[in-house]
Amino acid sequence: MQTEINEQLDARRAAARAGGGERRIAAQHAKGKLTARERLDVLLDPGSFEEYDIYKTHRCVDFGMEENVIDGDGVVTGWGTIDGRPVYVFSQDFTVFGGSLSETHAEKICKVMDLAVQNGVPLIGLNDSGGARIQEGVASLGGYAEVFWRNVQASGVIPQISVIMGPCAGGAVYSPAMTDFIYMVRDSSYMFVTGPDVVKTVTNEVVTAEELGGASTHTRRSSVADNAFDNDIETLQEVRRLYGFLPLSSREAPATYPGNDSATRVDQALDTLIPASANQPYDMLEVVRSIADAGEFLEIQPEHAANILCGFVRMAGDTVGIVANQPMVLAGVLDIDSARKAARFVRFCDAFNIPVVTLVDVPGFLPGTSQEYGGIIKHGAKLLFAYAEATVPKVTVITRKAYGGAYDVMASKHIRADVNYAWPTAEIAVMGAKGATEILYRSELDDPVKIAERTAEYEKRFANPFIAAQRGFIDEVIQPHSTRRRVLRALALLKTKSATAPARKHSNIPL
Repeated sequence: MQTEINEQLDARRAAARAGGGERRIAAQHAKGKLTARERLDVLLDPGSFEEYDIYKTHRCVDFGMEENVIDGDGVVTGWGTIDGRPVYVFSQDFTVFGGSLSETHAEKICKVMDLAVQNGVPLIGLNDSGGARIQEGVASLGGYAEVFWRNVQASGVIPQISVIMGPCAGGAVYSPAMTDFIYMVRDSSYMFVTGPDVVKTVTNEVVTAEELGGASTHTRRSSVADNAFDNDIETLQEVRRLYGFLPLSSREAPATYPGNDSATRVDQALDTLIPASANQPYDMLEVVRSIADAGEFLEIQPEHAANILCGFVRMAGDTVGIVANQPMVLAGVLDIDSARKAARFVRFCDAFNIPVVTLVDVPGFLPGTSQEYGGIIKHGAKLLFAYAEATVPKVTVITRKAYGGAYDVMASKHIRADVNYAWPTAEIAVMGAKGATEILYRSELDDPVKIAERTAEYEKRFANPFIAAQRGFIDEVIQPHSTRRRVLRALALLKTKSATAPARKHSNIPL
């Protein structure tokens, strides 16, 4: 009798794990995509997955659905580990009803979301769904809303990662949009609120799914996605890498991975990195990699607003968030896109106890009607607000230009950065020497020789870090080669930092 029962259990499990059957699995593979369970095998440590609700089925009796019931109902849920650290997961199964979301499908997702928040464990969602299950009507829409509500409740409590591995349309896009990070797969995933057919009907625009909501669109133009990779396996491996930088919850510090990189290592190449001409660019990535353990930098949104760099490094094994102006792109200027990108990143770091190191070389905000009409005032204020609100350790290094309001915004001492360093090549002023001279000595503009003398005089007096240092706005002018050592010492001191915000329900960031 016991043997028979065990055989029945094994048969039932095998049927559930088969999903939509061999034909649909073959179709999934033909598209170059893994199945829901294969994806979890790649994402999680071998043998670590514990599945929940494998036998759960839908309750729909309309449109003949009562005759079409498959265990699991189109989503695989449970928990496992990544590098030994726990994570809750759900993986939508496109082979079962196209991965469409039903009431019970949503219940399965909501269950692991609730457990993730309760237990202080991150959540990773693998999205591959045709959207709401039409046969269930408003019950499906209600299921989506239950998921959305939980995304909001979990925000800032546990890290939430969405991986778009197929279609994600209509209401389905809003859950990923409220998570902390979104990764996509090139050429096989897309996100949009309304698809190409609806767009053509309403606006008469002819556009493909890839053009409308593919990975290139969302990583470069819209900034909806944080990065994209060539296939399912590479994408999931990169999710594992990202996960390693994150804490389990806001109650904990990020994981520490001690390495062999010396805390006192110096890099003499940094002493000659800044070009003689203030108008000549250099690659800020060299500075980032120089201060990082083993030169490793996990960049967030590398293809969007490349005039600012955001991402994670380890320093002495600890996770550190990096925000850095990139002189190689638009001279490192701040604009709408870069301000929004950096503001969101700073707020994530602050929510999850990750110190922020800011590397500054900023000539100001990008001028022009498109920026003003687009709301650069309010978007720039988002970055200012994020830095001012953040209570995690904040260390700033000014490498070259720090002009005007952009100097204030980029984690200056005045908005409560904890330690502010400058290289000897730093230029901290209201504006560049040429622009300042043309305003201060407007009456002498007809005399090029005189203006050149005035410009040189201004550069000598103000194009250096010492005026700011005299006022205490810069804590120390440091040698570039010692940057890693000095930043690490500052971060070590700040590990016991304690700062509290005024009592309030919540702030009102300028959205």
